[in-house]
Amino acid sequence: MPLKEKLLIQRIRRTALRPGNRRRHGIGDDCAVLRIARDREALITTDFSLEDVHFRSQWHPPDSVGHRCLARGLSDIAAMGGVPHAAFLSLALPQDLSQKWVDRFIAGLLKLAARYSVSLAGGDTAQSPDGILADVVVLGSVPEGEAILRSGAQPGDFLYVTGTLGSSSAALNQLRDGKTLRPRSHLKHFYPEPRIAIGRFLREKRLASAMIDISDGLSTDLGHICEESKAGAVVFAEALPAHPGKDGLTLALHGGEEYELLFAARPNRRIPKQIAGVPVTKIGEIVRGKQMKLIKLDGKSEALKPAGWEHFG
Repeated sequence: MPLKEKLLIQRIRRTALRPGNRRRHGIGDDCAVLRIARDREALITTDFSLEDVHFRSQWHPPDSVGHRCLARGLSDIAAMGGVPHAAFLSLALPQDLSQKWVDRFIAGLLKLAARYSVSLAGGDTAQSPDGILADVVVLGSVPEGEAILRSGAQPGDFLYVTGTLGSSSAALNQLRDGKTLRPRSHLKHFYPEPRIAIGRFLREKRLASAMIDISDGLSTDLGHICEESKAGAVVFAEALPAHPGKDGLTLALHGGEEYELLFAARPNRRIPKQIAGVPVTKIGEIVRGKQMKLIKLDGKSEALKPAGWEHFG
């Protein structure tokens, strides 16, 4: 069995770091950052979507699967404050899959791509011995030196999230319980909206010191910011914009597939309460040390441990 995901990435990262490579920032952020011109840097990100891991054909319509596959990469570009330009799709399909499914999958992907003026610029196809596998590479860009990294947070910075948290994982739990959901009634799960405009606004206004998208759960993704910034964090439970309903706080902290943005900002920065029509909520603070803590509704504190999604976990 491979190492747990985090340890596996750390091992690959150490092995891949070689003197003289041309990257500015690589493994450890949402995108690699490569200089492509004197005043511009490329953002490149890649994401697998695997049947029965990231989606299930009996739960997710083909156009939703295509949408979600691309949304994952676009959300990574958003988390760097970037502008997306092109996508590349590698698609492995079982022989007994209908062409109608494939056509609807592509239509869902292209519909989202058109919304952000992203071209499907290439890729690969293969026959899969078992299940559907899609790997999407997204190319974006930022002005040189302006990519928002995970490593820029400092003690005293405030923490913010966009939107609400927990509704996507709540829908997933309902699907696991055998309920049939109407996709158009649960848009955050079936058709998540990457926060490209918000990420770009935060970069252009120089408001965010560090940022990540919440695809693996707030607790896990905040842990990535803390690790890269060599700092700790405090989160206030009462401040979290949790989706109402059963286990709302737990889902807000640990549920994934949100594709909202979590960012840190210096205390002297004025953060709007809404950006591009999406609410922005202050939920905590970056602190010294390496610990993450949750201030509970009763005022008591406890360790906040990463408990979101982790492959091989």
